[in-house]
Amino acid sequence: MTRGKRIHTPSLEVHLLREGILESSHQVEATVCDSRGRALLMAGNCQTSVFIRSALKPFQALAVTTTGTLQKYDLSDRDLAIICSSHQGNIEQARQAFNILWRADVDPLALQCPIPEGKANRLEHNCSGKHAGVLAVCKNCDWPLHNYLKPSHPVQQLILSKISELLEMPGDELIGAQDDCGMPTYSMQLQQMAHLYAHLAAGSNLDLERITRAMTYHPRMIAGDGAFDTELMRLSEGELVSKSGAEGVQCIGRVGQGMGLAIKVKDGAKRAKYAIAIHLLKQMGWISPAIAEVLSDSFVQLTSFKRLEAVGELSIL
Repeated sequence: MTRGKRIHTPSLEVHLLREGILESSHQVEATVCDSRGRALLMAGNCQTSVFIRSALKPFQALAVTTTGTLQKYDLSDRDLAIICSSHQGNIEQARQAFNILWRADVDPLALQCPIPEGKANRLEHNCSGKHAGVLAVCKNCDWPLHNYLKPSHPVQQLILSKISELLEMPGDELIGAQDDCGMPTYSMQLQQMAHLYAHLAAGSNLDLERITRAMTYHPRMIAGDGAFDTELMRLSEGELVSKSGAEGVQCIGRVGQGMGLAIKVKDGAKRAKYAIAIHLLKQMGWISPAIAEVLSDSFVQLTSFKRLEAVGELSIL
């Protein structure tokens, strides 16, 4: 990873316009890295540290792909996609998460993600696929199921080791905290997040390549109809792999190019990260103007009288 003095460039902004008049604004930082961890483009400070939240899920899935768990329980790419997902909790998605538990002979009562408000069970939680995948690994490796959320548990230590290997740094240098679903997440620099997604998209690691294939072939599992990650991956037809995180985090990899984009909206606004992602993807040529227009209809033009406007550019380093 590129180290040295901090480099600051102008941040990006997203304006909420009501009938063309400014009503609110959001500041955004973003970084593009290659698979060697070199920051190529940035806006703001690429060394800003934030929790990666659910954008970590494709790398948490390495616990499943590197332990023989997929093969032992005959799990499919659809299963792997739901493991990487922040899904909508619909019947199809909940059943896919259940399929993992059923094949691994794990009781759904072992899930420790919360029951979402207004829902009937934990399978409907947007992180149930990730939890089911981790439980399948525990069953395969004969590790205890009851405490799989603890950072000291072997499965969490395995996940941390895989992340640290990709970032080429000691795992104990990453600061962990409990995510809303109970699973550990980590604070890392935007440059590190972009580095991870460059690895995901590079195609040089067989486990990451399978995870990317699962996500891009089954985008409906990753989020759901109408959700940004799903629609971006559908429209880009496998050229981009995308995963949102809470509190204004968005990460995207350019498949086959070994380049990753990490975005953080400073105030955590979801609407702003989608608008800036479309703006930057079009600016970098990662999506066509036609795709940008389709996405803008859903994520930029909010109503007939209210729209978002992304302002600024990435600086070349």
